[in-house]
Amino acid sequence: MAKTLFEKIWDEHVITTREDGDVLLYIDRHLIHDLHFRAFGMLKAKGLEIREPDKLFGTPDHSIPTTAKVLQDIPEGEMRETVEVLEKSAEEFGFTHFPMTDDRHGIVHVVGPEQGITLPGLTLVCGDSHTSTHGALGCISFGIGSTEVQHTLATQSLWLRKPKTMRINITGRLGFGVSGKDVILAIIREISAAGGTGYSIEYAGSAIEAMSMEGRMTVCNMSIEAGARSGIIAPDDKTIDYCAGRPYAPKEKRWDEAVAYWRTLSSDDDAYYDKEVTLDGDALAPMVTWGNSPQWALPVTETVPDPATESDSLVRADMEATLDYMDLKPGMPLSDITVDTVFIGACTNSRIEDMRAAASVAKGRRAQVRTLVVPGSGLVKKQAEAEGLDRIFIDAGMEWREPGCSMCAAMNGDMLAPGERSASTSNRNFRGRQGLDSRTHLVSPAMAAAASVTGRFTDVRKLAEEK
Repeated sequence: MAKTLFEKIWDEHVITTREDGDVLLYIDRHLIHDLHFRAFGMLKAKGLEIREPDKLFGTPDHSIPTTAKVLQDIPEGEMRETVEVLEKSAEEFGFTHFPMTDDRHGIVHVVGPEQGITLPGLTLVCGDSHTSTHGALGCISFGIGSTEVQHTLATQSLWLRKPKTMRINITGRLGFGVSGKDVILAIIREISAAGGTGYSIEYAGSAIEAMSMEGRMTVCNMSIEAGARSGIIAPDDKTIDYCAGRPYAPKEKRWDEAVAYWRTLSSDDDAYYDKEVTLDGDALAPMVTWGNSPQWALPVTETVPDPATESDSLVRADMEATLDYMDLKPGMPLSDITVDTVFIGACTNSRIEDMRAAASVAKGRRAQVRTLVVPGSGLVKKQAEAEGLDRIFIDAGMEWREPGCSMCAAMNGDMLAPGERSASTSNRNFRGRQGLDSRTHLVSPAMAAAASVTGRFTDVRKLAEEK
């Protein structure tokens, strides 16, 4: 019977199936960050141990101020406690931990692929919604809640209902200045923020195949913003090359065996999908969100939409409320919107390719507004500095920070003041996401850098023409 990529991996991991159809799924890798520090105390209170500590990997990311280099730099209180407890729990339970003084530490969804913890064909979970990022390497990965974190710690398995499958094809070739971030924003605009609810999305097509691993991670990262349970891309030579030599990747004979298996991980030609969507990659442009959902996105060349043209009264009311909150007027060119702060980072766009894209725009120019550039891990920071990218940012008047989630979560000291507007490479633009009454617009790293050096949303393709 023909199977999709998702079904092939899922079926290999089913331990047992209940009468109601739910399955007990074996979990190959479990990532954990500082915000789930209480899980270990709850586990001990129940008299339980971690079933397979060698498959658990932890790193602090959410609570760390991006000005902090050591634990003592974190203000006393719960922020410091989350980091302390995670490290002490690693010592007590015996799982792998990358502390903030280790170059390998950083945002959990950057560290996993970087270290070779994330590999094709695996099942991987983390107590964070953007765990879908890891599907870019051809594995089933999804976020879980606090109770599920404890269940995975204790049993290395989870009870789950199998999602439906959707394939999204991006045909053609992406034009200059169009990145993975623009692709996923265009997808969410097309299917809506609820369009993937109940599905696992497989991304395919010539534009996806041509995309870098970093670009693919960005696309899969925001699958959750389309309502999907997970996102996945079939592993290919790029994936295998990316995994080769990573610290936790298989070695020698086991590597050859793994590669042979990974090459079987593609959907069968006649596999059935519950839904299919196709977008023309040639037609995509740099995107900017104008509202409080990733689905409210448009090419930067467009204008703010007019709710009066919307026939659905509920959608019209939502648009009106959104424009009021965002302090925008219908018909206003997106390129006329000025920003107060620019944030380049987050698990969506903080890898070395993202740093390079932003630096290419910033080089020889000057930031017009406060700009935070936050690498996704200590290793990304180290590589960027070896390439001189940090000097480009600093010379442009931007702030080069330490690794962490930073302004994406607004719980670590990096945030907007009430009423401030940002151009952000993060994944969520909900009300208050970057601070009370903050206004967030989602863009790619190159578009964020363009907003920084002009003070407003600017088509990065025009800036390239100027050079």
